[in-house]
Amino acid sequence: MIKSIKKAITIIALALPGTLILFPVVILFTGSFMDRYELKEYLNPIFTESMKFISWKFMPDYPSFENYGKLLFFTPQFFILFWNSVKMVVCILAGQILIGVPAAWAFAVYRVRAGKALFAFYVVLMLLPFQVTMLSNYLVLNRFSLLNTQYAVILPAVFSTFPIFLSYGGFRGIPVQLFEAARIDGASEFVIFLKAGLPLGRTGILSTIVLGFLEYWNMMEQPMAFLDEKALWPLSLYLPEITWVQAGYAFCASFITLIPAAFVFIMGQDYLEQGIIYSGLKE
Repeated sequence: MIKSIKKAITIIALALPGTLILFPVVILFTGSFMDRYELKEYLNPIFTESMKFISWKFMPDYPSFENYGKLLFFTPQFFILFWNSVKMVVCILAGQILIGVPAAWAFAVYRVRAGKALFAFYVVLMLLPFQVTMLSNYLVLNRFSLLNTQYAVILPAVFSTFPIFLSYGGFRGIPVQLFEAARIDGASEFVIFLKAGLPLGRTGILSTIVLGFLEYWNMMEQPMAFLDEKALWPLSLYLPEITWVQAGYAFCASFITLIPAAFVFIMGQDYLEQGIIYSGLKE
């Protein structure tokens, strides 16, 4: 009886914040199917700056696909920005894997002088927010004439220290004896990395990919700082001017933008949890 009560209390305690988190998503979904007149009725206190509270219905009185039709068939700029986001995220993640994973392997496997100090320096760099490094990044990108190009967003992200930190935790979980046995058998360091390191450390690598996708799919500060031309912007910066006429269109665009991130989160949830565990481990 006591166990059942505790279980019920736990479920309620978890369901309440979960419901609050899902509430904005439900509003986005239902609002995307409302026409402009119904939205005007519900959101009128916002646009008229009155002191009344807004009202909302989770089932539209007159469901309409007008907003989706306008966005998907009559708004080519939406697809341009969508493709920009895909290009940026894929290039960033591919670059992080090619550069960050070998660096994490070197930090985790090889013991060199000042190796721990250098890794600690990497961790400190990871803790610095974008606002701190924005000016230095801007000056470097300007020196190489990369401003107002998508490389201005891609290259600084490729050399981020966060993928190294997460992949390092995955490689550190591999027994050292395995590497020693492979060396005795005559395997080269590259073969050990390719045949043993990557398969056994894939959890940390995949968690890096999942977390990286969620971060860079929604990035806003870097494109706003380094990209002037709107045709180069990612989808995260796409939002029409919100009036009661455009409110349903904005709901629709926001909901579609959310779909890829939600899909990646669901598919990589286990690796995401493992990455969080790795980020909390200490040597």
